[in-house]
Amino acid sequence: MNITVVGGGFGGVKSALELAENEHNQITLITDKPDFQYYPALFSTATGYRHLQSWVPLGLIFAGKPNIRVVLDSVTKIDPETKTLTGASGEKYEYKKCIMALGMVTTFFGIKGLDTYAYGIKSAEEITRLKHQIYKDVAEEGKLDKHYVVIGAGPTGVELSAALGVYIRALCKKFKVKDHSLCIDLIEAAPRVLPRMSEKASQKVEKRLKKLGVKVQTGKMVEAATADDLVVSGKHISSHTVIWTSGVANNPFFTDNKQHFNLAKSNKVEVDEYMKAGKDLYVIGDNANTPFSGLAQTALHDALFVTDNLKRQHKGQQPKQYKAVKPPVVVPVGEGWAVFEWHGIVLAGRAASMMRRVADFIGYSDLLPLGHALGVWRASYELEDDYFVSTPAAAARYNK
Repeated sequence: MNITVVGGGFGGVKSALELAENEHNQITLITDKPDFQYYPALFSTATGYRHLQSWVPLGLIFAGKPNIRVVLDSVTKIDPETKTLTGASGEKYEYKKCIMALGMVTTFFGIKGLDTYAYGIKSAEEITRLKHQIYKDVAEEGKLDKHYVVIGAGPTGVELSAALGVYIRALCKKFKVKDHSLCIDLIEAAPRVLPRMSEKASQKVEKRLKKLGVKVQTGKMVEAATADDLVVSGKHISSHTVIWTSGVANNPFFTDNKQHFNLAKSNKVEVDEYMKAGKDLYVIGDNANTPFSGLAQTALHDALFVTDNLKRQHKGQQPKQYKAVKPPVVVPVGEGWAVFEWHGIVLAGRAASMMRRVADFIGYSDLLPLGHALGVWRASYELEDDYFVSTPAAAARYNK
């Protein structure tokens, strides 16, 4: 069976691995990046820990899988009638069955200046740019920004704001800069942090953030940004380090090809009980309008569901119908502390932090051989050697 998978995230990679177990299957995975990006670890890489935990080469993941072919391209068009995909390269790809798992993209909701002046942590390039700015302040100029502002108090924003202070203080210690003026703000438009979790979990997390020195501002709207200023609900915050973790939208591929898809108000794709959006065309993970889309566990669940039905179809068996499963959520909030929630159970503290560590290992081992998974998992404990002294100003401060 020849199957085309579009997207190199959790859903796409897991689909390819499951289908490759049958040596008679030929899988083509089309992705615009040579690495698998482990999104739950990005905040950690952005605050000093090794990049290995966040980016794993697809060649390593698919080693020993000769029936998986990786194509580096970005799919821009689809013709379900001729079963043809068109890439940004101009190349056309024919498919017999296609699984689309393109993931989400960042949106700034049209807020003036954010796309120009805000930093992000959703790619290696964004993280490098942010680190260079922080490094420039501390190591080269020997001072801190007046405010380090994180916008969006979803899991990523909470994780980042909790870890950012430790990272900056470590740099201050290394380069002999006083950190008494360190101010980290967390801005959220909703009435509370982690608005998709329960009020009980939100309250525990907000208390923890305040204990870590994070200034939490909920119910506040970001209105504009310049190089040195952020306007929040009519008030100005002096900052040139604004980090945007809010705002995601469905991949624009689907709106660009909306004549071929039934889109919900969110622009996510409506799928049937088998996760099909058309003949031999499946849409999974973040792109599908299902109850818990947007979570890595849901993307993995969807991949397993669709690939199991393809296996059943190959054997002449009846397909199963999709059932959404609410996954547990674990959000780390600083070193050795996390909040866990599942089916009304809320746990917070060190035990929840250990659960997150276990969940991360399971996440890596879902995609990698055990030995490699262990190595990548351990990288999250290891600091990146990126405190390099690259300018005379930084060297002088380091050698004081």
